[in-house]
Amino acid sequence: MRRALGLASLAFLLLPALAPAAERVRSVQPGGPGPQRLDPDPALLSASARGDLSDLRLVDGAGREVPWLLVPPAEPEGRWVGGAILPVRATKNESGFEVDLGRARPIARLRLGGLPEPFLKRFRLEGSGDRARWTVLVDEGTLFALPDERLRLLEAGFRPGEFRYLRWTWDDRASARLPRPRTAEAFAPAPPFTPAPALRVPLAIASRDSEPGVSRWALRLPGPRLPVRAIALDVGGGHVLRRASVLEAHLGPGRLEPVTLGAAELRRVVRGGVAAAILEIPTAAPEETELELRVEDGDNPPLDVRGATAVLAPLPWIFFESRDGAPIEARIGDPVRRAPRYDLEAVRAELPRLRTAEARLGPDTPAPEAAPPPPEPPDLAAGGELDRRPFRRARAIPAAPPGLSAIKLDAHVLAGSHGLADLRIAGPGGRQIPYLLEQREEPLVVPLPLAPAGGTRLARPGVSIHAVDLPVAPLPESRIVLETPSRLFERDVRVYAAEGGGPDRAAPWLLASASWRHADPARAAPSLVVRLPWVDHRRLLVVVEDGDNAPLPVAGARLLLPAWRLRFFHPGPALELLYGAARMDAPRYDLALLAPRLRTAPAREIELGPPAAGPAAAERDAATTGRIVFIAVLAAVVVALLALLARLLGRPDEAARTPTDPE
Repeated sequence: MRRALGLASLAFLLLPALAPAAERVRSVQPGGPGPQRLDPDPALLSASARGDLSDLRLVDGAGREVPWLLVPPAEPEGRWVGGAILPVRATKNESGFEVDLGRARPIARLRLGGLPEPFLKRFRLEGSGDRARWTVLVDEGTLFALPDERLRLLEAGFRPGEFRYLRWTWDDRASARLPRPRTAEAFAPAPPFTPAPALRVPLAIASRDSEPGVSRWALRLPGPRLPVRAIALDVGGGHVLRRASVLEAHLGPGRLEPVTLGAAELRRVVRGGVAAAILEIPTAAPEETELELRVEDGDNPPLDVRGATAVLAPLPWIFFESRDGAPIEARIGDPVRRAPRYDLEAVRAELPRLRTAEARLGPDTPAPEAAPPPPEPPDLAAGGELDRRPFRRARAIPAAPPGLSAIKLDAHVLAGSHGLADLRIAGPGGRQIPYLLEQREEPLVVPLPLAPAGGTRLARPGVSIHAVDLPVAPLPESRIVLETPSRLFERDVRVYAAEGGGPDRAAPWLLASASWRHADPARAAPSLVVRLPWVDHRRLLVVVEDGDNAPLPVAGARLLLPAWRLRFFHPGPALELLYGAARMDAPRYDLALLAPRLRTAPAREIELGPPAAGPAAAERDAATTGRIVFIAVLAAVVVALLALLARLLGRPDEAARTPTDPE
């Protein structure tokens, strides 16, 4: 019962942060009286407390609820219809053909077959019902079939319309002419056909730190729970052939860890100014707003990603009836509401035969009524009592407005913690603050000072030695990255701990080795990445075997550490992060039960304060200081007693002396 009450209180505390901050209100303008079709946009879908629109309510001007039905998107049914291919007079820069479908019919796509490969060409597509008046369907498109590059696109899509004739015009200015295709087929959807609008949502994109050979970007969706089916990239430059993946944090065994939502090979070929490209990454639907894009660059410079767009799956639409065509309101975002049941359900079977007007959504605005203030944190919502004495390290977490927060763990935390199992956030009243440990995909990058080192046991002719000072020790498994401005070299590189781990503690200890080679004077040399084991020394020695060559200049070094973050609900006052307690198990919080909702909410980034001694270290320092003072006082007393004893023993000798009489 106590555990159940604790979880209920925890949910009560987190509800204002995890659910939308307030109910959202959107105006809806019907297209007139009668049956209406309302297409939701991504903002309306994200505002839904559970992402399924079940908490949507339509209200008229008198405050009465307007019944509605959620209609799932239907894949268009239909068939491909072949047409007769007719010749068209060619010009100096253009050639092409026409397709006669036999009669006017609604069509949405046209595909060609039997064209000689390979080819890559631009085209223009027009449609007509009488072969006299033409409508531009595709103003400038690209068709290609490049088997060696595994790129193929032989179909053109366009806005559905009723046409009999289609005119295809090739642009021959930058490529050879093609013969007429052997087949041309148009897709004729079965009536009634009301296509769901294809939605593309631009994403906020920001570059992230990464290791050599890999580029990373943070992508942010406008809201959670969007039915994303692909991420499309806007990439600059010319040819592209790189592996890319999209990731997000999911709840693993006791922590959040990165999971791949989708991966694909990005391809683009440019010939004569015309590009054939596949720059989309199919993905599973994400659950939160923060994604990561990872691109394997290989030996290329980082990919020039200029923008990203989320391609959404077709959305359901909303059916309702308007008595007078007057504006109504759409209210959404209340997590308590459940899916309504209206008598309007009786007309669902008739929807395909109903002619509906197009209703329009107004701008997204907060509800006029103010949201209730967040509740005070109840005692049961915090973790258990915390004994501060075992912890040797402490970091200040500054005060912040109550809400979901996140702190990045830096090198000092990684070095002072025992496998991250001993991390605790100390809150008011001596209680723990529950948190979720989140493993990040990108590394924690730490710049390292680099200086020549001499006078070591490793010094000998043909060898250059560089000293690297780590910010703190011990550190977990990591990678050291070295850079050089040279463009033609081949060297063996070894990394030593300045002091050994064997019988001879003063001898350097070999940690790792690698070969570094570059043979293209026209390009900059790639960085060398060397994997390091667990390191318990502050100073490393980078030894480069130069042989009979001039010393290879090493221009810079940086350390790549595992990246971790804590997500927690900040109660408001200043907190402390405690760590450095040996033999302590990882905590188990009820907060993990709310992880699916916790990770969908945006978290405020908070910087940790500088490292400081924890309670255990302070007690140890106090005890050490006490012992030093005691020993110093005891030594002073002993010295004083010895001096006094020397004086006492020296007096009889002085009294026994008599002056010597002269002869």
